[in-house]
Amino acid sequence: MTSRNQAPTADERTTTPVTSNREIHLASRPVGWPSEDTFRLVETDVPTPGPGQIVVRNQYLSVDPYMRGRMNDVKSYVAPFALDAPLDGGAIGEVVASEAPDIAVGDTVLHGLGWREYALLDATAARKVDPTLAPVSAYLSVLGMPGLTAYAGLLDVAAMKPGETVFVSAAAGSVGSLVGQIAKLKGAGRVVGSAGSAAKVERLRALGFDAAFDYHDGSVRASLREAAPDGVDVYFDNVGGDHLEAAISAMKLHGRVAICGMIAQYNDTEPPAAPRNLAQIIAKRLTLRGFLVGDHGHVRAEFVRDVAGWLADGTLSYDETIVDGIENAPAAFLGLLRGDNLGKMLVRV
Repeated sequence: MTSRNQAPTADERTTTPVTSNREIHLASRPVGWPSEDTFRLVETDVPTPGPGQIVVRNQYLSVDPYMRGRMNDVKSYVAPFALDAPLDGGAIGEVVASEAPDIAVGDTVLHGLGWREYALLDATAARKVDPTLAPVSAYLSVLGMPGLTAYAGLLDVAAMKPGETVFVSAAAGSVGSLVGQIAKLKGAGRVVGSAGSAAKVERLRALGFDAAFDYHDGSVRASLREAAPDGVDVYFDNVGGDHLEAAISAMKLHGRVAICGMIAQYNDTEPPAAPRNLAQIIAKRLTLRGFLVGDHGHVRAEFVRDVAGWLADGTLSYDETIVDGIENAPAAFLGLLRGDNLGKMLVRV
């Protein structure tokens, strides 16, 4: 449905006739790997909006690696999920009821209350998008948080320069696959990616990576040395562990590491054994910088301009792995942690 900008009429400000809503709750806090028992499917009533609120029928919801950390009851940059309450996360859907002057029934909005079929939220917490510009799922992938993470991490955090060599771990994922392509589009001299299967390695080559390797095939350090024999200027880290250790060994003087995630350690119950070569940070004068995409809103306009242009002329591709049904959201999340996805993992509600 085409997005509309006018305020809703009195007739439009009605609730949906559907009364049943399903949502995924956190049933227990996992120790190590989560399981299906970590989650619970709960049936509730479709909410009714109050003044300034809207009800959204979610079409797609996002599952992301950072959500694993929120399942632990520990202090972090974002509050942990509450037990026996719905999880949340990025979602996009159609407004089915509105008591807000600026959002109409039928508008498509992006918001943060995923893991449920219907979401009640303040209109100020939703952002209208135009569903005619791209498939709505793209607003959760290439035009959304993963795309901005890739763009800001590579260009703003790591400050990649034309001609440099870039290494990306988990390069077939939603962020990594875009990092490698953006690096090439911005003039990188060589782009190397690691992935978890032969099929993913072939996909990276099809996306324009100069070299790619399956990290199951042997030592990451040896594979990276072969793929980037002259060393690495920029490492975009989605994995941590042995990948970070290998990257540090391969870094050139004044190399930069943008640390986006460390999925290799998210389910560990013991401290990681690697990296064991952090002293090289001093000798090589390296910069290792962790970042959150929310700190880089100042590049959003540039990101949208560049990515929209690349999508329009076909120079940027993106992959999505879609799982159907809210009841299968836990399985989609567990599959994400196992690396079952190619590109962005999404649940079609």
